[in-house]
Amino acid sequence: MKLKSAGVIAALIMAGTTNANANILFDIYAGATVGVGAETMFAGHDNDTTSAQAYGAVIGLDIPFVRGEIEYNYLDGKDIDLHLGMVSVYAKMPTPMIQPYIGAGIGTIFDGKIKDAHNIDIDADMAYQAMLGVTFNLPIMPLKIDAEARALYIQDVYKIDGATPDMLHYDARVKLRYIF
Repeated sequence: MKLKSAGVIAALIMAGTTNANANILFDIYAGATVGVGAETMFAGHDNDTTSAQAYGAVIGLDIPFVRGEIEYNYLDGKDIDLHLGMVSVYAKMPTPMIQPYIGAGIGTIFDGKIKDAHNIDIDADMAYQAMLGVTFNLPIMPLKIDAEARALYIQDVYKIDGATPDMLHYDARVKLRYIF
């Protein structure tokens, strides 16, 4: 009788220590990103490329084949600073340890500044992005690491003296996500 009681108690303890999300079909997460790359400004036939860094924060919902995110991005370039809000959707392979994915997003600039003698503010404008990457699932821990290539496009990012250049920002990013 004592052996049965010990087995039941051990089973209850083990059941209580498993991941709370083990039987749920989706994961809610929050995370942070950091990236390095370049930005190119296109104005007519002229273009100018400079280095840039990207930083961000995300919250999202991860289900077996699709992942959705709301993200904040700060782009720090040589000539321009931007704060963006984006909504992105990712299609992913449901493999256990390493998951390739592709994604797209749409959003807006909600604050920005051109860092030159004019120190001009940038108005709100639409932004579009595409991502290609891979997720590394860490066993036992509630963390996932994403390594991705990203391209961000903004049409007519600012207007100075009649010039309205488009901007293409591309970078390599690392994203750390904590699963709740």
